[in-house]
Amino acid sequence: MMKEKRVVITGMGIWSCIGTTLDEVAQSLREGRCGLGNDPSRLEYGYHCDLTGIVPEPDLKPLLHRRLRTGLSQEASAKAIIETDRALVQRPDTELLGSGLIFQSMNSTVNMNMNSIFRLRGINFSVSAACASGSHAVGLGYLLIRQGLQDMVLCGGAQEVNTFAMSSFDALGAFSKRVGEPLKASRPFDRDRDGLVPSGGAAALVLEDYDHAVRRGATILAEVAGYGFSSNGGGISEPSDDGSVTAMMRALEAADITPADIDYVSAHATGTPQGDRFEAIALDRIFHGHRALISSTKGMTGHECWMSGASELVYSALMMRDGFVARNYNLENPDEDTAKLNIAKDTVEMPVRTVLSNSFGFGGTNSAVVLKSM
Repeated sequence: MMKEKRVVITGMGIWSCIGTTLDEVAQSLREGRCGLGNDPSRLEYGYHCDLTGIVPEPDLKPLLHRRLRTGLSQEASAKAIIETDRALVQRPDTELLGSGLIFQSMNSTVNMNMNSIFRLRGINFSVSAACASGSHAVGLGYLLIRQGLQDMVLCGGAQEVNTFAMSSFDALGAFSKRVGEPLKASRPFDRDRDGLVPSGGAAALVLEDYDHAVRRGATILAEVAGYGFSSNGGGISEPSDDGSVTAMMRALEAADITPADIDYVSAHATGTPQGDRFEAIALDRIFHGHRALISSTKGMTGHECWMSGASELVYSALMMRDGFVARNYNLENPDEDTAKLNIAKDTVEMPVRTVLSNSFGFGGTNSAVVLKSM
């Protein structure tokens, strides 16, 4: 039987509301900088909440040829809706949509374009698993390399922040109502939390077979040591401490470690009353009496949705690189369940050698990934 391979991270990149370079993001995490604000155009569209992550638009002209940029769109979902409506109203004639719209608005737009831009020839598909998508993408890349099916995989997550992309969440009443206090609105684990703040951007990681990385002299940033997953099996929007525990324990078992070995847990906690509560219960079941520090970075970043599973692994790897644990921003009054946890209320300077990163999504999909320092 072929020996399973070790999987390491040899590259990372991120574009977020708290920075667009690794060093800028690391500094924001360490200093507790929040990247949230207001977008008044959302109120004009009919939103009840105009809070959002303030994500800068990248200028791609110096980086990509025009032909490669035609498959990209800063606001693909918005353009798809607007252009489709216009075509049907004006003639109607679908030819008005143009030939490029399909490549800008498909569910697999990101990986299709990465394939063309970087001339990739390996595995090429999108993972659609709500807010656990980015984490599952990393987990699946880990499995492919571990089993010897790929030497390297570029994986990650992306989330648009335009009005159309977030309107259905607003309709659910899932957003915080603290529109006059954007820096205080996202309150993971806090007793006074009242909903999430939507955000987005993109994050990517290069996963690689350890031996392959050593042979080519690559810089190894961390090891992906374990991946666990589960489904809750309940209502489509119901959280579950049992499902969360299953995913976390599977990740720990895959990494051949115990809860006592974890230095830091990057919690999923988005600031919703029920979601945070059930994750806190699950975390207490596993880490009660252990030393692991716990925090959610979403107080600073908002909920980056489909991107969050990947971005939070980048955040965790940066904490591992620079030797600190980011504070749980806006945690002023822990609720009954949070009070049982070892939450980092302030930035903690310490060696971070093992991390467990949680991502849970609508539909009861759960993912957990373990990182180890090298």
